[in-house]
Amino acid sequence: MCGIVGYVGHRDAADVLVNALTRLAYRGYDSAGIAAFGNGKISVAKSKGKLKDLIDKMANEGKPLGKAGIGHTRWATHGEPSDVNSHPHSGAKVTLVHNGIIENYKELKNFLIQDGRTFLSDTDTEVVAQLLDHYYTYISDPVKAIIRTTQDLRGSFALGIVFQDYPDNVFAVRRESPLVIGVGEGESFIASDVPAIIEYTKDYYLLEHDEIAVLSPDGIKVYDSHYRPVIKTLKTADWDVDAVGKGGYPHYMIKEINEQPTAIKNTVVPRIKDGMPNLEECSIDPEALRKIRNIFIVACGTAMHSGMVGKYVMEELARTHVTVDIASEFRYRNPIIGEGDLIIIVSQSGETADSLAAMRLAKQKGAKTLAIVNAMGSTIAREADMLIYTHAGPEISVASTKAYMVQLSVMYLFAFELAFAKGTIDEEQYKYYTSKLLETPDMVQKVIESTTETAQKISTQLITADSLLYIGRGLDYALSMEGSLKLKEISYIHSESYAAGELKHGTISLITKDMPVIAVATQSALYEKTVSNIKEVKARGAKVVMICKEGDDVPSDVADFVLKVPDFEECLLPMLVCVPLQLIAYYTAVQRGNDVDQPRNLAKSVTVE
Repeated sequence: MCGIVGYVGHRDAADVLVNALTRLAYRGYDSAGIAAFGNGKISVAKSKGKLKDLIDKMANEGKPLGKAGIGHTRWATHGEPSDVNSHPHSGAKVTLVHNGIIENYKELKNFLIQDGRTFLSDTDTEVVAQLLDHYYTYISDPVKAIIRTTQDLRGSFALGIVFQDYPDNVFAVRRESPLVIGVGEGESFIASDVPAIIEYTKDYYLLEHDEIAVLSPDGIKVYDSHYRPVIKTLKTADWDVDAVGKGGYPHYMIKEINEQPTAIKNTVVPRIKDGMPNLEECSIDPEALRKIRNIFIVACGTAMHSGMVGKYVMEELARTHVTVDIASEFRYRNPIIGEGDLIIIVSQSGETADSLAAMRLAKQKGAKTLAIVNAMGSTIAREADMLIYTHAGPEISVASTKAYMVQLSVMYLFAFELAFAKGTIDEEQYKYYTSKLLETPDMVQKVIESTTETAQKISTQLITADSLLYIGRGLDYALSMEGSLKLKEISYIHSESYAAGELKHGTISLITKDMPVIAVATQSALYEKTVSNIKEVKARGAKVVMICKEGDDVPSDVADFVLKVPDFEECLLPMLVCVPLQLIAYYTAVQRGNDVDQPRNLAKSVTVE
């Protein structure tokens, strides 16, 4: 969730660290800090608040000087956001930064207090720093001291470490939490994610669990937990620094909304052969698909909402039972899964802790696993039986847009393949659905162009609202869930989504005069029923925004505002309708003066439970 960076080389370390942390700010944080070698010692600067607060503090008090150092943006878990709880944390000769959660930190802290050590902060991270310092006192080799320390740790961690006695080295180790090692010319880097270092290098190694990296200006050495050298495979990012810039847009979110047509093309087109999906590269075998009994889609947040759309489409076309589960609940309900079942794990980062745990449980119970992820080489991607990469490119805004869109694209590809394998659609239908999916990039572009102005106008009616309601039926209900989440994430307006038919079973009591209700009604078979539900809230004073298809007849007494999308293949309409929902959320947040890309309390990659 937090951001880690490290540098050793010929540049000013503080400048590199702050610049790299700026590119990780999308992950969500409430404090920041750096440490660097200078004048024979490790100097630390850290501050509660945004990176600007740290930069201002260093401008007044001086920045840590040196050519090697580590940096961190913290998302508070143990201890409130404060200067003292900010990273880095230190022992006598060790300073480190940490992502993750140490589950047994209390017992380790008690042991260290009995050993005579004192603590300044409330964090589990300082416990790790003091523990490593404790072992380093007896084990003069830093790698051996790191190995010994990690043997005591339970939980997840990625650590960037500097030792007082090794001014030309930065050390790193990870378990569960992600960490990459950047390879440059006469310089080396560590980072939680590739965008942090893409300005300096596109080449990197993925650090595996309990591997220790030793960085120097001359190169990188990696060891396993038994101190044996490890030969790593060099990877190269397939995008550059421009891909992680705003490109002239005021926010990453609106840039990424506009990148959706390209992201769909990059995800879908390479997987079409002879007019039909071809998922052989993903290790998906049609014969194996025919034997699937049940499908469980397991994910969190926006990724789960893409799974809701997938459920409707898979059940409709492939006539296969599909359950959508919140990853954080899945393994704690002792799910009835086993051989013959397929678990689809959806995760933009491929490191989501709850989703990873759910996948591992499924594998233990004998189910097959399919991962849908955006991050190359991520833990979920490596451990799944089958893998479909989405090709959204880097997504910086915390509120996901294009990652959601390409997750939908993959859901459709898989649904069509599944239905054809099971014989519930014939080749003509298979090719028809595929051809319509290939049309969606142009259709999405058309929707962006045609609905932006209307979305802006609608947002002016929402900015003073205390609460909103999103309603829909079928696929429109699945979309309403994502629309509501987008709005609440970045506008901070309370918003809920409900199946429209459930209103009269309690929720309609919340409707008051001028309360905004956003109603999605694009499914022809459900249109009249949804209109009836809209009339119910309208009769009780709601201010209704209705999203429907071009050509739909909207009675004058139904909606205050109408936003129409092109008439298109109905099962694919979620890919069009999600665009105005994204735009409404975006412009509402902008007009409320919120930090659109870094909403409060949220993080892009949730790597702890």
